[in-house]
Amino acid sequence: MAKTKIEAEPDQPDEQLNRAIEELRGVLQEEEKRPDAKAAGANSNIIMNIPVDVQIILGSTEMPVSDLMALQKGSTVALNRRIGEPVDVVVNGRKIARGEITVLESDPSRFGIRLTEIIAGAKGA
Repeated sequence: MAKTKIEAEPDQPDEQLNRAIEELRGVLQEEEKRPDAKAAGANSNIIMNIPVDVQIILGSTEMPVSDLMALQKGSTVALNRRIGEPVDVVVNGRKIARGEITVLESDPSRFGIRLTEIIAGAKGA
């Protein structure tokens, strides 16, 4: 499988994301159609239900243990990213995408991530 990187252009992020999702669906459907993939077709349903650990990385920082021990309720920890910079989407320890924080339209008390870049075949984060 070839390694590819799909970066969303600022004016068409939804279109490129949809294209990447459709490409993945096409690959899965082709795998199911292969004659020697009868068992693999059954296995793909099992694979699609495996839970994965998804993390959204807002940023990080380094601090001495003494500063860490001094943290208390109300303390602020400065991160290495600025407001408006993309956040990383990490699945099982591997960076797979970047995105921007957004407020959910259906529930303004919650936020989510709008994907702006998908990294296919990326090495570990």
